[in-house]
Amino acid sequence: MAALTPDPTKARRLVVKIGSALLVDPAGGLRRDWLKALAEDVAAAKARGTDVILVSSGSIALGRGVLGLPAGALTLDQSQAAAAVGQIRLARAYEEVLAPHGLTAGQVLVTLEDTEDRRRYLNSRATMETLLGLGVVPIVNENDTVATDEIRFGDNDRLAAQIAVTIGADQLVLLSDVDGFYSDNPKVNFDAQRFDVVEKITPEIEAMAGDPVSGLSKGGMKTKLMAAKTAVAGGCAMAITEGSVPRPLRALAEGAACTWFLAEGTPQLARKRWIAAMKPRGELRLDAGAVAALGQGRSLLSAGVTAVSGTFGRGDAVAILGPGGEALAKGLVRYSAAEAKAIAGRRSGDIEAILGYAGRGPMVHRDDMAR
Repeated sequence: MAALTPDPTKARRLVVKIGSALLVDPAGGLRRDWLKALAEDVAAAKARGTDVILVSSGSIALGRGVLGLPAGALTLDQSQAAAAVGQIRLARAYEEVLAPHGLTAGQVLVTLEDTEDRRRYLNSRATMETLLGLGVVPIVNENDTVATDEIRFGDNDRLAAQIAVTIGADQLVLLSDVDGFYSDNPKVNFDAQRFDVVEKITPEIEAMAGDPVSGLSKGGMKTKLMAAKTAVAGGCAMAITEGSVPRPLRALAEGAACTWFLAEGTPQLARKRWIAAMKPRGELRLDAGAVAALGQGRSLLSAGVTAVSGTFGRGDAVAILGPGGEALAKGLVRYSAAEAKAIAGRRSGDIEAILGYAGRGPMVHRDDMAR
């Protein structure tokens, strides 16, 4: 029995990666008509209730044209200068095409360090969640103006996958210059076969990946497979499809050629597994009322915490224990150990007076808890 492929119109949270070659023509100009058509797809998805995040390349390619930099490889300094100039134009372009649909664009620039450092990861996640909650369409790009070769994602395929996992997306679409994953490079080997569905990324599948075929894009099929491995492990299905057609997301929903990499479970289940595997840095002991609240699927509030032990920072894993020390759950705490001790047993309304700021909500949010 063939595996069922995801329905793009049913996505709860969708990340779309857009390559430079789709946005920028060989002369360094913006493909505005294509971008306007993509904005129609975004508006349609938003109207269905789908959160949409765009991971967009193009800043360096746009800036290169404005600055008149030569063809071929750029030095790091030249790339950073081109990104500084191009990013302004890229953000403005998205703002202009989304505004007629009543949509607000928000620019989010990230580096590899933002996902590797726990505090910066949590801040990025919180910002993205807030933007989505306000109905904004985040436009995400690597911060090429400050990133060096040592602290780069290196391509937006992997960045898109990391963003998808970070914000719990259930679908990721890579708009590419090929219409899927092939057994060989289809632009070289005309007998190469496209896969409609990849249920599991095996060593044989990985061996089929080739090198980049676009003059503007850094990402080849190898990086797309790396992205797929990250996405599916995080509970997010991923599609590779031809992006140059007008309204590529509508085309995908209507059956355009593509390859779907199927997710391993759901984003929520993947996150719970990740939390469950973490080593606790401390413990929170609860009263009976808090235990009952957790049993009803609620978050852990500071008022229900009777004791705090260990040395931990915001975002670290802690063990959540019952009144008698019995293990109840594991979760990512939203306060440092010192802050948690200060507000333990106190109501949420008292947190600002104690800590000097309004706080970050519950001690451990139910979405950050594995039982």
